[in-house]
Amino acid sequence: MSYSISVTSDHGACFALRHQVFVVEQDVSIDEEIDDLDKLATHLLATDNGVPTGTARVVYQGDTAKIGRVCVLKSARGTGLGADLIKAAVQQSKDQPGVTKAKLGAQLHALGFYERLGFSVYGAVYLDAGIEHRDMVLDLR
Repeated sequence: MSYSISVTSDHGACFALRHQVFVVEQDVSIDEEIDDLDKLATHLLATDNGVPTGTARVVYQGDTAKIGRVCVLKSARGTGLGADLIKAAVQQSKDQPGVTKAKLGAQLHALGFYERLGFSVYGAVYLDAGIEHRDMVLDLR
């Protein structure tokens, strides 16, 4: 696997990845998967030899970077690409003036993954698109 991660304006590629992972695999409704925040977000795209393989988005709200819509195709899971996508989103957030923390909503099965990347769990379990999540935060200072 020889992948690269960069900020992209190719929202179609990001949406196609998200559709495969969230709508097809996880049964999230299309109406919940695409939202108005996509227009405001910075989108990251991971490609393997030019083929879209993973994506994430970052939405800036005051001093907070909200990382979301993180997904990797099944064929690339377990390769470290997901961790590298999060690291890229965190770096993108650190590069924004005034941003001091990154937040995300993690599916319960992924809590340990995000904890290994420095995020801390807070708050109660809640449903997002019918899937149990917990909020997580990372201090960027």
